[in-house]
Amino acid sequence: MSRRVTMRDLARAVDMSPMTVSRALRGDETVNAKTRGLIKQVADDLGYVYDSTAQAFRTQKSGFVAVLLPSINNANFAETFRGLSDVLTGDGLQLLLGSTNYRVEKEEELVGQLLTRNPEAIILMGGHHTAVTRRILENAKIPVIEIWDLPPHPLGHVVGFSNADAAKLIVEHLAKQGRRKLAFVGASPGADLRGGSRREGVIASAAALGLPSVEVIDAGEAPVSMRHGAAVVADWGPAIAEFDALVCVSDPVAFGALNECRRLGINVPDDLAITGFGHFDVAAVSSPRITTVSVHATEIGRSTAAVLRDVFAGKTEPQWIDVGAELVLGETS
Repeated sequence: MSRRVTMRDLARAVDMSPMTVSRALRGDETVNAKTRGLIKQVADDLGYVYDSTAQAFRTQKSGFVAVLLPSINNANFAETFRGLSDVLTGDGLQLLLGSTNYRVEKEEELVGQLLTRNPEAIILMGGHHTAVTRRILENAKIPVIEIWDLPPHPLGHVVGFSNADAAKLIVEHLAKQGRRKLAFVGASPGADLRGGSRREGVIASAAALGLPSVEVIDAGEAPVSMRHGAAVVADWGPAIAEFDALVCVSDPVAFGALNECRRLGINVPDDLAITGFGHFDVAAVSSPRITTVSVHATEIGRSTAAVLRDVFAGKTEPQWIDVGAELVLGETS
Protein backbone atom coordinates (compact mmCIF):
# COMPACT_ATOMS: atom_id res chain seq x y z
CA MET A 1 0.00 0.00 0.00
CA SER A 2 1.77 3.11 -1.24
CA ARG A 3 -0.41 5.68 0.53
CA ARG A 4 -0.62 6.18 4.29
CA VAL A 5 -2.68 3.55 6.09
CA THR A 6 -5.85 5.08 7.57
CA MET A 7 -8.05 3.98 10.42
CA ARG A 8 -10.71 2.95 7.88
CA ASP A 9 -8.15 0.68 6.21
CA LEU A 10 -7.40 -0.89 9.57
CA ALA A 11 -11.11 -1.26 10.37
CA ARG A 12 -11.69 -3.09 7.08
CA ALA A 13 -8.71 -5.35 7.75
CA VAL A 14 -10.11 -6.49 11.11
CA ASP A 15 -13.74 -6.33 9.97
CA MET A 16 -14.78 -3.95 12.72
CA SER A 17 -16.13 -0.42 12.91
CA PRO A 18 -13.72 2.53 12.93
CA MET A 19 -15.20 3.50 16.30
CA THR A 20 -14.25 0.14 17.82
CA VAL A 21 -10.77 0.37 16.33
CA SER A 22 -10.32 3.90 17.67
CA ARG A 23 -11.37 2.87 21.18
CA ALA A 24 -9.05 -0.13 21.07
CA LEU A 25 -6.05 1.93 20.02
CA ARG A 26 -6.72 4.36 22.89
CA GLY A 27 -6.66 1.44 25.33
CA ASP A 28 -10.35 1.79 26.11
CA GLU A 29 -11.28 -1.18 28.30
CA THR A 30 -14.82 -1.29 26.91
CA VAL A 31 -13.10 -3.22 24.11
CA ASN A 32 -11.98 -6.58 25.47
CA ALA A 33 -8.28 -7.33 25.79
CA LYS A 34 -8.26 -10.02 23.10
CA THR A 35 -9.80 -7.66 20.54
CA ARG A 36 -7.44 -4.87 21.51
CA GLY A 37 -4.51 -7.21 21.04
CA LEU A 38 -5.75 -8.29 17.61
CA ILE A 39 -6.24 -4.72 16.43
CA LYS A 40 -2.82 -3.69 17.72
CA GLN A 41 -1.17 -6.64 15.95
CA VAL A 42 -2.88 -5.89 12.63
CA ALA A 43 -2.05 -2.19 13.00
CA ASP A 44 1.62 -3.08 13.47
CA ASP A 45 1.52 -5.43 10.48
CA LEU A 46 0.04 -2.72 8.27
CA GLY A 47 2.38 -0.02 9.59
CA TYR A 48 -0.52 2.05 10.91
CA VAL A 49 0.35 5.04 13.13
CA TYR A 50 -2.40 6.37 15.37
CA ASP A 51 -3.09 10.06 14.72
CA SER A 52 -3.83 11.64 18.09
CA THR A 53 -4.69 15.07 16.65
CA ALA A 54 -8.43 14.53 16.53
CA GLN A 55 -8.43 13.00 20.01
CA ALA A 56 -6.48 15.97 21.36
CA PHE A 57 -8.96 18.36 19.73
CA ARG A 58 -11.91 16.61 21.37
CA THR A 59 -10.38 16.29 24.84
CA GLN A 60 -8.27 19.48 24.81
CA LYS A 61 -5.41 17.31 26.05
CA SER A 62 -2.33 16.95 23.90
CA GLY A 63 -0.60 14.34 26.05
CA PHE A 64 2.72 16.19 26.11
CA VAL A 65 4.66 18.59 28.30
CA ALA A 66 7.01 21.13 26.71
CA VAL A 67 10.53 21.41 28.17
CA LEU A 68 13.00 24.15 27.21
CA LEU A 69 16.66 23.60 28.12
CA PRO A 70 19.64 25.86 27.38
CA SER A 71 21.58 22.98 25.79
CA ILE A 72 21.13 19.32 24.96
CA ASN A 73 24.87 18.68 25.37
CA ASN A 74 25.02 19.47 29.09
CA ALA A 75 25.11 16.26 31.14
CA ASN A 76 23.39 17.89 34.12
CA PHE A 77 20.49 19.08 32.00
CA ALA A 78 20.28 15.59 30.52
CA GLU A 79 20.01 14.17 34.06
CA THR A 80 17.18 16.57 34.85
CA PHE A 81 15.42 15.58 31.63
CA ARG A 82 15.89 11.90 32.48
CA GLY A 83 14.41 12.43 35.94
CA LEU A 84 11.38 14.09 34.37
CA SER A 85 11.02 11.43 31.72
CA ASP A 86 11.28 8.52 34.14
CA VAL A 87 8.20 9.74 35.96
CA LEU A 88 6.06 11.40 33.30
CA THR A 89 6.31 8.74 30.60
CA GLY A 90 5.04 6.29 33.19
CA ASP A 91 2.03 8.57 33.53
CA GLY A 92 1.36 8.42 29.79
CA LEU A 93 2.83 11.85 29.06
CA GLN A 94 5.50 12.63 26.48
CA LEU A 95 8.13 15.37 26.69
CA LEU A 96 8.65 17.73 23.78
CA LEU A 97 12.14 19.21 24.07
CA GLY A 98 13.41 22.53 22.79
CA SER A 99 16.92 23.98 23.07
CA THR A 100 17.38 27.73 23.62
CA ASN A 101 21.19 27.79 23.28
CA TYR A 102 21.27 30.04 26.36
CA ARG A 103 19.34 32.80 24.56
CA VAL A 104 16.17 34.30 26.07
CA GLU A 105 15.19 35.53 22.59
CA LYS A 106 15.30 31.94 21.33
CA GLU A 107 13.25 30.88 24.34
CA GLU A 108 10.62 33.48 23.41
CA GLU A 109 10.44 32.10 19.87
CA LEU A 110 10.15 28.48 21.03
CA VAL A 111 7.50 29.26 23.64
CA GLY A 112 5.32 30.82 20.96
CA GLN A 113 5.78 27.82 18.67
CA LEU A 114 5.17 25.23 21.38
CA LEU A 115 2.01 26.87 22.67
CA THR A 116 0.41 26.42 19.22
CA ARG A 117 0.61 22.67 19.93
CA ASN A 118 -1.40 22.97 23.13
CA PRO A 119 1.01 21.49 25.70
CA GLU A 120 -0.48 20.53 29.04
CA ALA A 121 2.34 22.34 30.85
CA ILE A 122 5.63 24.05 30.06
CA ILE A 123 8.94 23.78 31.91
CA LEU A 124 11.53 26.55 31.60
CA MET A 125 15.13 26.72 32.73
CA GLY A 126 15.71 29.60 35.13
CA GLY A 127 13.69 32.68 35.97
CA HIS A 128 14.99 35.18 33.40
CA HIS A 129 12.68 35.64 30.41
CA THR A 130 11.77 38.38 27.96
CA ALA A 131 8.74 40.55 28.70
CA VAL A 132 6.99 38.95 25.72
CA THR A 133 7.61 35.44 27.03
CA ARG A 134 6.24 36.36 30.44
CA ARG A 135 3.15 37.95 28.90
CA ILE A 136 2.50 34.98 26.61
CA LEU A 137 2.79 32.48 29.44
CA GLU A 138 0.68 34.52 31.83
CA ASN A 139 -2.07 34.50 29.20
CA ALA A 140 -1.64 30.84 28.25
CA LYS A 141 -3.45 29.55 31.34
CA ILE A 142 -1.35 26.39 31.58
CA PRO A 143 0.99 25.28 34.39
CA VAL A 144 4.47 26.82 34.18
CA ILE A 145 7.42 25.46 36.16
CA GLU A 146 10.76 27.26 36.34
CA ILE A 147 13.66 25.00 37.27
CA TRP A 148 17.36 25.25 38.18
CA ASP A 149 16.88 28.63 39.83
CA LEU A 150 14.87 30.43 42.53
CA PRO A 151 13.41 33.38 40.60
CA PRO A 152 12.23 36.37 42.65
CA HIS A 153 9.10 36.77 40.50
CA PRO A 154 8.05 33.26 39.45
CA LEU A 155 5.55 32.61 36.68
CA GLY A 156 4.08 29.66 38.56
CA HIS A 157 5.84 26.76 40.23
CA VAL A 158 9.55 26.64 41.09
CA VAL A 159 11.94 23.71 41.52
CA GLY A 160 15.56 24.74 41.88
CA PHE A 161 18.32 26.17 44.02
CA SER A 162 20.19 29.43 44.51
CA ASN A 163 23.19 29.47 42.18
CA ALA A 164 24.72 32.30 44.20
CA ASP A 165 24.37 30.40 47.49
CA ALA A 166 25.79 27.27 45.87
CA ALA A 167 28.85 29.25 44.74
CA LYS A 168 29.24 30.53 48.29
CA LEU A 169 29.94 26.97 49.44
CA ILE A 170 33.04 26.91 47.22
CA VAL A 171 34.36 30.28 48.40
CA GLU A 172 33.90 29.42 52.08
CA HIS A 173 35.74 26.15 51.56
CA LEU A 174 38.66 27.86 49.81
CA ALA A 175 38.85 30.60 52.44
CA LYS A 176 39.07 28.01 55.22
CA GLN A 177 42.09 26.57 53.45
CA GLY A 178 43.76 29.98 53.40
CA ARG A 179 43.15 30.57 49.70
CA ARG A 180 42.64 34.30 49.28
CA LYS A 181 43.35 35.37 45.72
CA LEU A 182 40.56 33.88 43.63
CA ALA A 183 39.74 34.01 39.92
CA PHE A 184 36.34 33.09 38.51
CA VAL A 185 36.34 31.43 35.08
CA GLY A 186 33.03 31.55 33.21
CA ALA A 187 31.19 32.57 30.07
CA SER A 188 30.94 36.11 28.78
CA PRO A 189 28.29 38.11 30.67
CA GLY A 190 24.80 37.96 29.25
CA ALA A 191 23.72 34.56 27.96
CA ASP A 192 24.51 32.11 30.78
CA LEU A 193 22.36 33.70 33.45
CA ARG A 194 22.81 30.90 35.99
CA GLY A 195 26.58 31.11 35.46
CA GLY A 196 26.26 34.84 36.01
CA SER A 197 24.56 34.20 39.33
CA ARG A 198 27.43 31.93 40.33
CA ARG A 199 29.92 34.64 39.39
CA GLU A 200 28.07 37.20 41.49
CA GLY A 201 27.85 34.71 44.33
CA VAL A 202 31.62 34.18 44.27
CA ILE A 203 32.30 37.93 44.21
CA ALA A 204 29.85 38.68 47.03
CA SER A 205 31.06 35.79 49.20
CA ALA A 206 34.70 36.76 48.80
CA ALA A 207 33.90 40.34 49.76
CA ALA A 208 31.91 39.19 52.80
CA LEU A 209 34.88 37.12 53.96
CA GLY A 210 37.31 40.00 53.50
CA LEU A 211 39.16 38.42 50.57
CA PRO A 212 40.73 40.52 47.80
CA SER A 213 38.60 41.37 44.78
CA VAL A 214 37.91 38.35 42.59
CA GLU A 215 39.49 38.36 39.12
CA VAL A 216 36.80 37.56 36.55
CA ILE A 217 38.20 35.70 33.53
CA ASP A 218 36.03 35.63 30.43
CA ALA A 219 36.28 32.15 28.87
CA GLY A 220 34.12 32.98 25.83
CA GLU A 221 30.52 32.85 24.69
CA ALA A 222 28.18 30.37 26.38
CA PRO A 223 28.12 27.47 26.52
CA VAL A 224 31.68 27.14 27.75
CA SER A 225 33.30 23.72 27.90
CA MET A 226 36.53 21.81 28.54
CA ARG A 227 38.34 23.48 25.68
CA HIS A 228 37.43 26.92 27.06
CA GLY A 229 38.89 26.04 30.45
CA ALA A 230 42.06 24.75 28.82
CA ALA A 231 42.33 27.87 26.63
CA VAL A 232 42.09 30.19 29.65
CA VAL A 233 45.04 28.48 31.34
CA ALA A 234 46.99 28.32 28.08
CA ASP A 235 46.48 32.06 27.52
CA TRP A 236 47.70 32.93 31.02
CA GLY A 237 50.50 30.39 30.99
CA PRO A 238 52.50 29.89 34.21
CA ALA A 239 51.18 33.26 35.45
CA ILE A 240 47.86 31.56 36.21
CA ALA A 241 49.51 30.21 39.38
CA GLU A 242 49.62 33.78 40.73
CA PHE A 243 46.10 33.03 41.91
CA ASP A 244 45.40 30.80 44.87
CA ALA A 245 42.42 29.19 43.16
CA LEU A 246 40.40 29.07 39.94
CA VAL A 247 36.68 28.90 40.64
CA CYS A 248 35.22 27.50 37.42
CA VAL A 249 31.60 27.91 36.35
CA SER A 250 31.25 24.17 35.66
CA ASP A 251 33.08 20.88 36.02
CA PRO A 252 33.92 20.60 32.28
CA VAL A 253 35.59 24.01 32.41
CA ALA A 254 37.49 22.95 35.53
CA PHE A 255 38.56 19.69 33.85
CA GLY A 256 39.96 21.59 30.86
CA ALA A 257 41.83 23.97 33.15
CA LEU A 258 43.19 21.07 35.20
CA ASN A 259 44.56 19.26 32.17
CA GLU A 260 46.23 22.37 30.81
CA CYS A 261 47.83 22.97 34.21
CA ARG A 262 49.25 19.46 34.04
CA ARG A 263 50.67 20.19 30.59
CA LEU A 264 52.33 23.39 31.89
CA GLY A 265 53.75 21.64 34.94
CA ILE A 266 51.53 23.53 37.39
CA ASN A 267 50.78 21.32 40.38
CA VAL A 268 47.14 21.16 41.45
CA PRO A 269 46.35 21.78 44.27
CA ASP A 270 49.79 22.74 45.65
CA ASP A 271 50.46 25.58 43.19
CA LEU A 272 46.84 26.31 42.33
CA ALA A 273 43.46 25.02 43.53
CA ILE A 274 40.74 24.39 40.94
CA THR A 275 37.05 23.95 41.65
CA GLY A 276 34.10 23.13 39.41
CA PHE A 277 30.33 23.15 39.66
CA GLY A 278 27.61 20.61 38.95
CA HIS A 279 29.04 17.26 40.14
CA PHE A 280 29.43 15.93 36.60
CA ASP A 281 30.84 12.45 36.11
CA VAL A 282 34.03 14.01 34.78
CA ALA A 283 34.70 15.55 38.21
CA ALA A 284 34.59 12.16 39.89
CA VAL A 285 36.70 10.26 37.34
CA SER A 286 39.36 12.92 36.71
CA SER A 287 42.76 12.54 38.34
CA PRO A 288 42.90 14.30 40.70
CA ARG A 289 39.16 14.34 41.45
CA ILE A 290 37.67 17.82 41.13
CA THR A 291 36.16 19.63 44.10
CA THR A 292 32.66 20.61 43.01
CA VAL A 293 29.08 21.33 44.05
CA SER A 294 26.21 18.91 43.59
CA VAL A 295 22.92 20.57 42.64
CA HIS A 296 20.93 17.31 42.57
CA ALA A 297 20.13 17.48 38.85
CA THR A 298 18.12 14.25 38.71
CA GLU A 299 16.14 15.23 41.80
CA ILE A 300 15.18 18.51 40.12
CA GLY A 301 13.62 16.48 37.31
CA ARG A 302 11.80 14.09 39.62
CA SER A 303 10.54 16.89 41.87
CA THR A 304 9.30 18.78 38.83
CA ALA A 305 7.41 15.70 37.70
CA ALA A 306 5.89 15.39 41.18
CA VAL A 307 4.71 19.01 40.98
CA LEU A 308 3.04 18.27 37.64
CA ARG A 309 1.32 15.23 39.10
CA ASP A 310 -0.11 17.44 41.84
CA VAL A 311 -1.22 20.04 39.31
CA PHE A 312 -2.91 17.48 37.08
CA ALA A 313 -4.61 16.07 40.18
CA GLY A 314 -6.22 19.46 40.73
CA LYS A 315 -3.86 21.16 43.20
CA THR A 316 -3.58 24.80 42.17
CA GLU A 317 -1.44 26.33 44.93
CA PRO A 318 1.97 27.37 43.51
CA GLN A 319 4.78 25.16 44.77
CA TRP A 320 8.28 26.39 45.66
CA ILE A 321 10.86 23.63 46.07
CA ASP A 322 14.47 24.43 46.95
CA VAL A 323 16.52 21.27 46.38
CA GLY A 324 19.62 22.98 47.79
CA ALA A 325 23.25 22.32 46.91
CA GLU A 326 26.05 20.31 48.49
CA LEU A 327 29.82 20.75 48.48
CA VAL A 328 31.59 17.64 47.15
CA LEU A 329 35.25 17.64 48.18
CA GLY A 330 37.75 16.32 45.65
CA GLU A 331 41.53 16.49 45.42
CA THR A 332 41.96 19.75 43.52
CA SER A 333 41.56 22.06 46.52
